[in-house]
Formats: sequence, structure tokens, C-alpha cells
Amino acid sequence: MSETTTRPLTFGLDTFGDTTVGLDGTPLTHAQVLRNVIAEGVRADQVGVDHFSVGEHHRPDFTISAPDTVLAGLATVTENITLGTAVVVLSSDDPVRVFEHFSTIDALSNGRAEITLGRGSFTESFPLFGFQLQDYEKLFEEKLDLFVKLLPQKPVTWSGTTRPPLTDQRVYPEMERTLPTWVAVGGSPNSVVRTASHGLGLRLAIIGGPAERFAPYVNLFHQASEQLGKGALPVAVHSPGHIADTDAEAIDQLRDAWIMNRNKIGSERGWGPSGEAEYQAEIQGGSLYVGSPETVAQKIARTIDLLGLDRFDLKYSTGTVPHEHLMHSIELYGTEVIPRVREILGR
Repeated sequence: MSETTTRPLTFGLDTFGDTTVGLDGTPLTHAQVLRNVIAEGVRADQVGVDHFSVGEHHRPDFTISAPDTVLAGLATVTENITLGTAVVVLSSDDPVRVFEHFSTIDALSNGRAEITLGRGSFTESFPLFGFQLQDYEKLFEEKLDLFVKLLPQKPVTWSGTTRPPLTDQRVYPEMERTLPTWVAVGGSPNSVVRTASHGLGLRLAIIGGPAERFAPYVNLFHQASEQLGKGALPVAVHSPGHIADTDAEAIDQLRDAWIMNRNKIGSERGWGPSGEAEYQAEIQGGSLYVGSPETVAQKIARTIDLLGLDRFDLKYSTGTVPHEHLMHSIELYGTEVIPRVREILGR
């Protein structure tokens, strides 16, 4: 078991703005889904969730292509919740513009912005914005290096091969604090060590299989952080799930959407077809947090304990699950699951 930190334990909700259907099965427009995401963020704020994060994609099954714009909207209608990303695809964006967008969100939200940077598990943004996939690693490494240099908000001098150099350049608007920054990692040791070397938080995307298989990455991150003199850095996990009043109800509400989503992505990546057996296996022993509040709380508590986490984020939207079910899941997460996990862990 990984050592538990003394930092406060916090909880988040994540969404990619999955294209959903109404209760009658009618597909919703992208515009309506985006409006629903705002309502979901407001509900998360109302029920005491600590963080709300939206992820960037450029494909028809996800509606959020501009997470900063969504978060700016949420900044004006929420009061307490942290507003962040899951993730911004930094490789196909400009670090200076990204920093300016999030310093603006931080101002609008009175200091509630954060950012999670990633390379992107989907690659549609690369040809869309004129980047070459063969530069996948170099793009992220150079742009992450520049973004980290912007965080202290001092004049920056930087040069690389992926964008024009900067000489004693400041960026605006100036922030009232340092922007909390994480890096999303899917399980690469090199990515874990790189995150530690920059002194950033580690956010593990665990979307399949047992969570305990990621314990070596958490241990590597802590070892690297200590050896590099970066101190104790936070670790978070992002995993999918769905909550309803009973186990059976939650399983039934998610089943078709999960299998359809899994097979759509699987067909693009060369995976074999999925079905009921894999769905049930992920619920029972994998990283799919589905069930009643008690069932989900017990499973989240076990993951936090196993990995010594500072934060757990539930990706509450998967495929076409209707907005009404998502709203109830959010309410149960904030009012029942989070308090129960704290009770179980004594944190």
C-alpha cells in the first residue's frame, strides 16, 4: 500500500461532454449537451464536490472542444468548486495562449482555476491544427517545458523547435497566485518521472483493469520527486463510473452506453468486441465505479487506500447516458458517496 499523505483528501467530477440522448432515446444536439454540462457543473458545486473538470476532444461523440470557454461560463455561475481540465491537449495548442486563457478563468472565478495538461489519447487535434503525429513526443515535451516556465509569472526566455522563441516575455493577465497544474499520465514510467521533474501533480487515468496495477507508478513518482528535490507532490486518479439509488439501477442505466462506447473506440484502436462479461468484470474487479452510493464509496475508498491518493475524480459521463441520470449521479456523489468515503478512511 502506498503511504497516505497529510494533504486534505479531495474529490472531483470529470466529463468530456459525451454526446447524450434524452430519456426517450432521442439524440441531443451538441449545443444542448453543452448547456447540460453547465447545469451539471452547477449541481456539483451545490452538493459540495471539490473539483469539476472538462476534457478536450475534437470528434462527434464528445462535445467539448474548447474547455476553457466552458470553464469561463462555469466561473460565472458557480461559487466554490475548483474548475479544471481533464485534459487540455497541450501538444496541439500554444502554451502561452493556454496560460492566458486559464489566468483569465482564475480571475473570473476568484481563484478557482486549475489545469491538467496532456498529450491526448485521441489524435484528431493534430491534423486539425496542422501538427504531425511523428512529433507527438517532442511537441508535448517542449510545450510542457515552456508552460512550466510561465507559471512563476516572470519574464520568460525560451527557445525550441515547435514554436517561435521568447525573449524576456511576460504574459497577461497577471494572476494573483500560481496556477495549480497537473499532468495526466496513462501509465508510462517516463511520463511519471517527467511530471516529477517539473514539480507538478500526477493525475493517473485508470480506465480499465484493477487500480492496484498502478501502484508502481505512484511509488516511482514519489521516489523521483524526492530524489529530484521537489518535495511531496500530489497524486490523483481519474476513473469512470455511475451512481444510482441501487446497484441494479446503476448497472442497468450504464450498461448499453458503456458497451457501445467501448466498442466504438475499440473498433478504432483494433480491440476485440466487448459485451456483458467485460462490463461486469470491470465493475467487480476493474476500474469502473458503478452501483449504489455505498458500493461506489467502498470501492473508491479501497483505491484511495491502495494508492495513497490525495484526490479521486469520477468521470461521471460515459456515452449516451441521459442528462437526468447524470444529475442524480452527481447529487449522490456529493451528498452520500464523498461523506461515506471520508468516514471509511477517517480522513
